[in-house]
Amino acid sequence: MTAFDFEANRAKLNGMRKWPHLLAVLGLALLFEPTRAPAQDQTVNPILNFEIGRYLGLWHEIASIPAWFQEDCVARATATYALAEEPGRLTVLNACQTAGGGRTEAEGRARLTGALNRGALEVTFVEIFGWWLWPAAGDYTIIALDDDYRWSAVGHPSRDYGWILSREESLSDETLKMIAAHFRAAGYDTCRILTTPRQDGEARVPLCED
Repeated sequence: MTAFDFEANRAKLNGMRKWPHLLAVLGLALLFEPTRAPAQDQTVNPILNFEIGRYLGLWHEIASIPAWFQEDCVARATATYALAEEPGRLTVLNACQTAGGGRTEAEGRARLTGALNRGALEVTFVEIFGWWLWPAAGDYTIIALDDDYRWSAVGHPSRDYGWILSREESLSDETLKMIAAHFRAAGYDTCRILTTPRQDGEARVPLCED
């Protein structure tokens, strides 16, 4: 997501006491059914010449299409990517500020799909007894990326999800308009993409033109 990217409470399912959370996360997996085809004619295509090593590190969520699994997040959403111990995998740590002023986190795993130079990944936050469930993974399609990897536009084939990420905590209005144009070209309704608050109570602003 940020990707939030695909974001909620931490899914550490290492005991029977956490089975209720498993059911909630499996509900999230249903949102990413591969049988859900885009309704539009345009295809959400990933960028090429992608370098995963340059994508690692901390990203700030600047805007997103709010999803139910982010409903506890009121401000300052972030995503951090790092190499995982498992070969060919990345760790994904999503975090955000909650209404009470605290922070909540969700840890997951990501892996590239297809050629290594395509900005196409899948991300799962479902773990059972140390095993990450890839059938429950969601697509993470990078549709536009700054040449210096300073911002990223992430989509999903259903167009029900989208995120704008940045290395900095904010982006200029000009840059946001440019990124919104990438989403429109991919068939997104940019009025659904709302800015992410930097503090609780801050209004979300749609990226569509008046």
